[in-house]
Amino acid sequence: MATAVIMPRQGQSVESCIITSWNKAVGDTVAEGDVLFSYETDKSAFDEVATVSGTMLAQLYSEGDVVVCLENVCVIGEPGEDISAFTGGAAAPADEAPKAEEAAPAADTAPAAHVEEAAPAAEITADAGRIFISPRAKNLALKTGVDMTKVAPTGPHGRIIERDIEKALDAGFKATAAAVEDFLAGKIAIPAAEEAAPAVAAAAPAVVEAEYTEIPMSGIRKAIARSMTASLSEMAQLTLNASFDATDILAYRKKLKAAPEDMGVGKITLNDIVLYAVSRVLPKYPFINANLVDNTIRSFTHANVGMAVDTERGLLVPTLRAADTMSLAEISAMAKTMAGKAKDGGLTPDEMSGGSFTVTNLGSLGVESFTPVINPPQTAILGVCTTVNRLRADGTVYPAMGLSLTFDHRVVDGAPAAKFLKELCDALENFSLLLAK
Repeated sequence: MATAVIMPRQGQSVESCIITSWNKAVGDTVAEGDVLFSYETDKSAFDEVATVSGTMLAQLYSEGDVVVCLENVCVIGEPGEDISAFTGGAAAPADEAPKAEEAAPAADTAPAAHVEEAAPAAEITADAGRIFISPRAKNLALKTGVDMTKVAPTGPHGRIIERDIEKALDAGFKATAAAVEDFLAGKIAIPAAEEAAPAVAAAAPAVVEAEYTEIPMSGIRKAIARSMTASLSEMAQLTLNASFDATDILAYRKKLKAAPEDMGVGKITLNDIVLYAVSRVLPKYPFINANLVDNTIRSFTHANVGMAVDTERGLLVPTLRAADTMSLAEISAMAKTMAGKAKDGGLTPDEMSGGSFTVTNLGSLGVESFTPVINPPQTAILGVCTTVNRLRADGTVYPAMGLSLTFDHRVVDGAPAAKFLKELCDALENFSLLLAK
């Protein structure tokens, strides 16, 4: 019996995901446990694993497509099975290519939700041959008036997809809407794929050696860009810089590293110590431990501290929920777990939501001061800087660690922000006493 594979919902806040790559093609044998495709939300990447065995009968979307959660993505079953119940009639069984005269209506009647089908149902017949074209590509071609005879298909099984239309448009190949309609109706000859590809390339002058490499932005990178742009354009951000005497936390960290291994405290880092101090001070400042949502200030009961983690896919911010209720050891363990999941691509959207405040640490990179950007809808973010040696009034040298607090001046005034920063510096400067509370 054929089985539809749906796009999972990775968290309650996730409405859609992007397919980044297919590991199986139509007609391939699928074993239980095989990776079918990879996809990502705006912040995480995942692999979808087969729960049944059989043959890949249809793919309803292509790489780069945005798929609504819980929509059918592909169908697995036995060759020859009727899968129209899963595709809305848009896909044919893998071993039954539709006849040429049946192909064009299939493309026109395919439901919008199943726009990237890889089975041959989206064929369009023309005098010089036939091609595959996704409805998304077809709609873009009709909207923009691209010269379809200059389009080189790069999708699965020689299929024209949206990026192929965009490439031809970038090369300047234009046509009338009527010409596109004639092409799709089979009234204009379709060049072979090997002829179309050089045609697109011919529009650009020959370059002996490329001076740069174009790297498409990933879904995660685009999400970061949207968030940071919104943050800077919609908030009244201001940054305060301060420093504290790090003698106590450095001595404490040194003592932990020297402790017997069986005590399990040697892996606590300076960042863990900062997170602990933040979790104790933050609940005292309701407007800083807050989100601004639709002109309403949402002040949190507990310190849900976001921890910025640098990954290959971009900056991710998992949340340490109710960190004010955790011990230093618990914060350290949770921070390591979250950082590991972030770097491995295993964070769920729920694990990156609900933050009331964020800590981002560039101290290990030697940064002495910086202006962190607030993570919306939060109202503040703390930047942790490196340690530098400074002179006291009596001429002695001490290690000073810098802190940079950016806050949203729409919600937080300068004086409360300065008080928060001072209290945090005092807590870190006297960390041994803070632990004794």
